[in-house]
Amino acid sequence: MRAYTASEEEALRARNLIKDWAGEGFLTDAQYQRLEQETVCDLRRTNIFLRLVLFLFTLIIVGAAVALFFNVILTHPAIQTTGIFLMIFAAVSYASAEFAVARARLYRYGIEEALAACSVAFLCVGMQLVFFEGRPYSPTPHEMEFLVPAAGAIASLWIWRRFGLFYAFLAAMIFVLWLPGHWTSSHAAQHLIVAALYAAGLSAVAAVRAGHRFTYLDETYSIAEALLWLGIYLAINLQPSLDLLRQWLGGTPPTTEFSRPLYWTTWVLIWCLPPAVLARGLRGKDRFVIAVGAIAAVLTLITNKPYLGWPRHSWDPMLLGALMIGVGLVIRRWLADGPGGIRHGFTTHRLSGKDKSWMSTGAAALGLVASESITPPQTSSPEFRFGGGDSGGGGASSDF
Repeated sequence: MRAYTASEEEALRARNLIKDWAGEGFLTDAQYQRLEQETVCDLRRTNIFLRLVLFLFTLIIVGAAVALFFNVILTHPAIQTTGIFLMIFAAVSYASAEFAVARARLYRYGIEEALAACSVAFLCVGMQLVFFEGRPYSPTPHEMEFLVPAAGAIASLWIWRRFGLFYAFLAAMIFVLWLPGHWTSSHAAQHLIVAALYAAGLSAVAAVRAGHRFTYLDETYSIAEALLWLGIYLAINLQPSLDLLRQWLGGTPPTTEFSRPLYWTTWVLIWCLPPAVLARGLRGKDRFVIAVGAIAAVLTLITNKPYLGWPRHSWDPMLLGALMIGVGLVIRRWLADGPGGIRHGFTTHRLSGKDKSWMSTGAAALGLVASESITPPQTSSPEFRFGGGDSGGGGASSDF
């Protein structure tokens, strides 16, 4: 099922851990060199910046190649013909991604990722053009149109399982959001269907993850579980999800559309779900699930007033920020007062350099973005002319 063998991915995981431990001083240089030699892997990797650049360039190259084909070789094709060729390009893109992994041994290199992403995009657009566009004679032309997002979700899940790309799992969740709109026009039913599908996926991921707690797949399933918890929360929270789902579910329903039992049931659930998610994450020491639980708790505090119909005030963000700072300080003090600064396996001390590297990457990215936003605009001003001075060489005057 996986494009990479278990030994290769375990070796990469071990190398990452060794690098973190050495960066924090837990290993001597001799130990680091010996362990690095024992975890040699022939997979080709690169840093995050070059990975993004290669991803973008590959997307541009593939898009330009397809556009060139339709402009030069296949001019003015029918809609169905265009869709058929796009589906062929989807197969070619996926085969190229498999070839890049099998032959070039690329791992998170950007090139194979872009090819896999293009295969999903070409497949969905091609299916839409072949089966559901340009067929006015069909009595029910859009009756089975849900097959397009369903195919996108299945293809994204396959790529997630095959290559281990976490954002492919997120793409599958986004495709799922389009499904209920083809089955029912009730926005309440759409919310419930999305939540039910995410809950089914969460049950499957939790069941499969139980057998991989201490393997290289644990982090993959951890991210998937965290995304599903967040998806369930956003589906049942009728306040923040309205604007988010408007683009995918066809318009923002007014609050009055939801029945009072459903509305107040979701209000109870958004208060019960964050503690349950936090408890799940703390029990398994899962940082991604803990982060989602904290995010859900903050969203519950933010949306409580709109749920109850209370007016918002300009000082609400300040009070929320003060509350979060206070909670953080209390938790930090409680952990620091434990034996050796540890309580139940948690500590405030950094044990890995991974957080430091992510913070450095985020700071660099924010610096690139902020450098454009903080640059003062160059406003046009009337022509400025120096006046009053008559000095100048070569016959220059004050009007020069």
